[in-house]
Amino acid sequence: MSGPSLKLVLMGTGPFAVPSFGKIARSGHTIVSVVTKPPVARASRDKELLDSPVMNWARQEGLSVATPVSINDPTSIQWLGELKPDLLVVCDYGQILSNEALATARLGGINLHGSLLPRHRGAAPVQWSILAGDAQAGVSVIHMTPKLDAGPVLEQRATPIGEHENAQELEVRLSELGIEPTLLAIDTLARENSQAIDRVVGIPQARELTTKAPRLKKTDGQLDFRYRLAWIDRQIRGLQPWPGVFGNLLNAQGKSVRMVIHKAHPYLVASEVLSEQGLKPGQIVFSDVASGLSLTIEQPKQWVAVVAKNGLLILETMQIAGKSPMQSAGFVSGYSKQPGLYFETPREPHPLLEKMMAMGNS
Repeated sequence: MSGPSLKLVLMGTGPFAVPSFGKIARSGHTIVSVVTKPPVARASRDKELLDSPVMNWARQEGLSVATPVSINDPTSIQWLGELKPDLLVVCDYGQILSNEALATARLGGINLHGSLLPRHRGAAPVQWSILAGDAQAGVSVIHMTPKLDAGPVLEQRATPIGEHENAQELEVRLSELGIEPTLLAIDTLARENSQAIDRVVGIPQARELTTKAPRLKKTDGQLDFRYRLAWIDRQIRGLQPWPGVFGNLLNAQGKSVRMVIHKAHPYLVASEVLSEQGLKPGQIVFSDVASGLSLTIEQPKQWVAVVAKNGLLILETMQIAGKSPMQSAGFVSGYSKQPGLYFETPREPHPLLEKMMAMGNS
């Protein structure tokens, strides 16, 4: 800590907030309360309530925890005001703070966001960094005040996105990357020690560069192999672990079973070559087609793939509905003798993939 000690209220729910909150707890500032979303019911018959990762962390640290249904209702705002915080520190909270809530803290609030703002504003910035085909991702710490719209950036850090990295892996890296800029942003405002919060601290966001990162839906995970491999690959990596990607696998008799693909990688093959071999999008092919395609795939002798518009999606980990995840060898062993396997093609264009196409990164 390089500035005066501040009274902080930490607001977070998901695991993305925990690394930064852990460092803040040891930074010399005073945490007067931790605010998180109420426990949610587990998706099971017993309806057991699950505490948030931030709640579990705060209890382990022996910190005071509050779980208001809405941080913006009059009771919550009155309670926040009575704490007399200097600053609200928000990360992965799940609620948007009203101007009245922000006004309870002398210096307003800061928010650690999982993107290079103003790119990917919204609920799913990490996922959209991959879906959009960005070369790099990052974190931004913005200063939130009642009088500033999409506040100025106090600190920002960038990192390359790995070629095979999925959203779950990237989010873990970004949560760690966010620690230093969050602490620096708090110290910056502590040194300012401003009595008013009208003055802009940080770099204003360029509105013309803004892109949206809307919340994902379960239907976004529907597979459609009429599209190019680059987009399907990003869909698979960007939607891990939720909502995941899935399709209806049919056999030659039309019997259907739901299949989830957890991990795969693309192998480009000219569409003309695929057409010459009579291979169509959505078709399952096993390693015995390699001789006809003259492929040089660094895989085990037996492998399985799905035909896409411009190549093969080599499957690594998959899961048939009602069964445990399996590696490609397990699928080959159990299904290679079933001829004519293919993924059902949706009737309509895929909304998510169409959005990704419109972004222009092929």
